Amino acid sequence: MSSLRENPYVKLARLDKPIGTWLLYLPGAWSISLASEPGQVSDLWLLSLFGMGAVLLRGAGCTINDLWDSRLDGLVERSKSRPLASGVLTKKQALFFVTAQLLGGLPILLSLNMYSQVLGASSLFLVTLYPLAKRVTFWPQLVLGLTFNWGALLGWVAVKGSLDLPALYLYGGGVAWTLIYDTIYAHQDKHDDTRVGIRSTALYFGDKTDSWLYFFAGIHSTLMLLVGYLVEQTSPYYNKLR
Repeated sequence: MSSLRENPYVKLARLDKPIGTWLLYLPGAWSISLASEPGQVSDLWLLSLFGMGAVLLRGAGCTINDLWDSRLDGLVERSKSRPLASGVLTKKQALFFVTAQLLGGLPILLSLNMYSQVLGASSLFLVTLYPLAKRVTFWPQLVLGLTFNWGALLGWVAVKGSLDLPALYLYGGGVAWTLIYDTIYAHQDKHDDTRVGIRSTALYFGDKTDSWLYFFAGIHSTLMLLVGYLVEQTSPYYNKLR
């Protein structure tokens, strides 16, 4: 198992750090569950497809990110040992790998309805845009939120065949949630980021980070309460929001 964790392709896809896959998967799983008819079990096959898709898309996104950032990653303590930054893998190898991951996800996408296929394919624009955001804006965490929570829209459409207001509220709540956890995460790199010219909400918020996080938490809770109300959830849902 330890040798598998040290495989450079495993590291490139961040399979050794599964929390990111969960963070990508959860908005879609929430959406599928909330879009299901009240009192009925969520579509387990659809939840499984989204799980497999989360593994592949998160891996592809990390590979694309490292292709863009291999030079910058080498200047940051936390990321300098990544396969591309350290030279263990070449960019050509990474391009073949990301192509394989995207092709692996294609049958999953094609198994969904047509609206979901178009919506799912459009997420690749955000996946590609995120690595560039940190170079031009102090809000790359917002772009990450828009990317990581795309499943909230996709899951709803996969179940309902249409994009309705609860899905938009769920998407917005997920974006606020991502802004919270990724801003906290970005604080560990802020000294290196300042030195190499990478931007983040951690740098932008500075000493006011706590206030901003409370603000985003308020947005998240409000939108999640609205989602629950619109889909007629009962007490167990609201207990989870406490």
